[in-house]
Amino acid sequence: MLTVPLTTLVPEYIKKFETYIPSRPDPELMKLYQVDHLWRLNNNENPLGPPEGSARIIEQFPPKRSSIYPSGDSYYLRVKLAERFDLDPDQIIFGNGANEAIAFVIKAFCQEGDNIITADKTFAVYEWVAEFSGFEARLVPLKDFGFDDEQMLARIDERTKILFVCNPNNPTGTYWDEPKLRRFLDTVAGRQIVVVDEAYCEFVEAPDYPDGMKLFKEYPNLVTFRTFSKMYALAGLRIGYLAGSRDVVDVIRRTCIVYSVNGLAQEAALAAIGDDEHVARTRRHVNVEKSYLLRELAALGLETHAGEGCYVMVKLPMSDTLVYRRLMAKGVMIRTMTGFRFPNWIRVSIGVHEAMEAFITSLGEILAEGNNG
Repeated sequence: MLTVPLTTLVPEYIKKFETYIPSRPDPELMKLYQVDHLWRLNNNENPLGPPEGSARIIEQFPPKRSSIYPSGDSYYLRVKLAERFDLDPDQIIFGNGANEAIAFVIKAFCQEGDNIITADKTFAVYEWVAEFSGFEARLVPLKDFGFDDEQMLARIDERTKILFVCNPNNPTGTYWDEPKLRRFLDTVAGRQIVVVDEAYCEFVEAPDYPDGMKLFKEYPNLVTFRTFSKMYALAGLRIGYLAGSRDVVDVIRRTCIVYSVNGLAQEAALAAIGDDEHVARTRRHVNVEKSYLLRELAALGLETHAGEGCYVMVKLPMSDTLVYRRLMAKGVMIRTMTGFRFPNWIRVSIGVHEAMEAFITSLGEILAEGNNG
């Protein structure tokens, strides 16, 4: 029995932090909304599934292997990625999804009184991990839907330790080209750690998009994040990684939790590396379906924003949460953008064509009902 109120044990920064509550499992949502199907267009998942080699690993994984601990530091994965990117294996750290990699970096460099800088409308986990760890997250407004490099630099002070840039940005799809990223890194001049989150890099075909994995020798304060969740469709296995200069990664490794990446995830990811045909096939699918989606949304008279990545943002003439509920009642699940600080916008993941058609038909019906109401 507690002899003091629980609140006296809770840090102030935890008291003010709101709990993120994930949605219920699909079968429960289908019961709740009384539908017999659910098109998942909310999490930017790859509708084509994992590469063939990864799929075979998953299907044939021996049950007895579940009793054996995996490689504690994803050894074979690091070796294979190092060969692919011309790095030392010790420049790479794997984690249980990119979320864990974010925590590794913040824990490695921040202490009481420090701050991180990122955008106000981007992947929220940079902000969340900093805030619930007791560090200030300085949020810079987007400029033309993209990260504002000048204002980020202007917010730096003597307690700034890390600057996070999502490139391309989730949810807007905007990106910094290589000259812009280099100017930013040159101005920072090694005084802070710069993290470039490249979770959606494999979807980008623009020739001026920078490859962070090639810049470590020039910018030893640079860290990149990548994941097998999006392009390689291993989101359910939770596996991502970070890379950087040897000195920086050696520091980050001190904060890592070993054995956090399970054996099946490691083997499936290992089989995915180098499957360029899977990447090309996914890009073709995304390009075709994104074009269809933008054309149909324009016909509905809706404003959209679609940069790089496997998603499209849509501005609605009504509440995004209301449209979410109405779409769910029709078996279509999208992402509301109020939580991203984009009220009355939604983000739609690129799915199979049948899902895209279902979304357009359902949204058209909802808009017509709204207008008639």
